Amino acid sequence: MLKEHAKLMKVFSDSGEIVGRKKLQKIIYIAKKLELPFYEKYDFHFYGPYSEELTLQVEELCNLGFLHEVKEKKGGYYQYRYSPTEAGTQFLSQCELDMRDIKAYIDDVNGQSSRFLELVSTILYFEGLEQEEIREKVFTVKSKQRYTDEEFDEAVAYIKKLRDLCS
Repeated sequence: MLKEHAKLMKVFSDSGEIVGRKKLQKIIYIAKKLELPFYEKYDFHFYGPYSEELTLQVEELCNLGFLHEVKEKKGGYYQYRYSPTEAGTQFLSQCELDMRDIKAYIDDVNGQSSRFLELVSTILYFEGLEQEEIREKVFTVKSKQRYTDEEFDEAVAYIKKLRDLCS
């Protein structure tokens, strides 16, 4: 029953802390697109791919006392910090996860900005299209972000790097 929750706890355990709900959404979405064993359903929303299912799982982990959530006021919005609790660490130690080591992946993506991960995940969302079509789509649906051609190219190169890291 809690298999998907345990996978999420592995992400939090490997990261130590994830700052931002948007960043968490993108970390899991990108992992899923890299064929890591995450199965949350995603739709495209304002900040790119978003999973209501993931949001509910995180809320459940907090309610179970496995995840510590800190809400910080940042200017005009709130930012959330997530870290595993002792109970969460114990829970994870009792789970048998059939999952390869993802720490290198988690460390890498967790070190990126939410804005950059939003770009990476949006590119991956449209990956069935030709490269120029993807570029057009990204610049259209993410026009407010004002991504540059250089950032787009950097994100494409980063996706290749992540695929190598996860293969």
